Amino acid sequence: MRQPAIFFGHGSPMNALGGPHAAAWREIGQAVGRPEAVLMVSAHWETDGPAVTAQAKPETIHDFGGFPDALYAIRYPAPGSPALAARVSDLTGAVPTGQWGLDHGTWSVLAHAWPAADVPVVQLSLDRRLDARGHFELARRLAPLRDEGVVIAGSGDFVHNLRAWKRAGGDAYPWATGFNEAVKAALLRGDDEALIDWAGLAEEARMSVPTDEHYLPLLYVAAQRLPGDGIGFFNDVIEGGSISMTGVRIG
Repeated sequence: MRQPAIFFGHGSPMNALGGPHAAAWREIGQAVGRPEAVLMVSAHWETDGPAVTAQAKPETIHDFGGFPDALYAIRYPAPGSPALAARVSDLTGAVPTGQWGLDHGTWSVLAHAWPAADVPVVQLSLDRRLDARGHFELARRLAPLRDEGVVIAGSGDFVHNLRAWKRAGGDAYPWATGFNEAVKAALLRGDDEALIDWAGLAEEARMSVPTDEHYLPLLYVAAQRLPGDGIGFFNDVIEGGSISMTGVRIG
C-alpha cells in the first residue's frame, strides 16, 4: 500500500506533447502502478495561506502563453477527490477551494505518467508566507498519506533560470551543473538541513534559484523519506543551459 514520493522536473509545457522526458514519466507511472490518488504540489500555484483543490472534476488550466495550439487543446480529465482534499485539510490546515484546477506543472507530467486520467488528482498550493523550513515542516505532516495509497508528488525544477536560458540549446552553465549535483548529493545522503538551506548548497546557488517557487516542491518530496526508502533519479539533464529536468523517486 505504501506509495512513493516523486519529484518531476517539468521544464517547458511543450514536454506535454511528448519526447524523451515524457517517456521517462511514462516509465515511472508504469513502475508505480495505479495508486489511490496523487497529491501534487506544483510550482505554478502560490497562495497566501495553504489551499487544496476540492472539486470532483478539476479543470485543466492552460496557465501559459505563446505556445502552439496543440498544447492548448490538451485536456487531462482526471477526477479530483473531495475526500482526499478534506484529509489534506485536516493534516495541514489547507483551505479547500474550487478556485483552481490542474495547472500545467501537474497535467503536463501526469498526462504521461497516468495517461488514462483515471487516478484522482488533488493539488496543494505553495503558501507564500512560509520560508523553506516552513514548507518542509508542513510537508512532513503529509507523511501518513503514503500509507493510504497516495503518491505525494512535486513538480518544478532544481535549476530554473529563464533569463539565462539558451533558446537554441547548448551546454549547461557550470553553476547550473554544480547546483544540480549538490542537490542530488544532499538527497542521497539524506541531508535535509542542506536542502532547506539551499542557498548554501553550492557556489552561485541563487543563479540556479533566482526565485524559489520551482525549487520548493522538491522539499515536499524530500520530507517524505522514511528509513529504508531507496532513492533514484530520472531525466537527469539540464536543458538550455539553465533548466534542470532532474526527477527524483523516493521509496
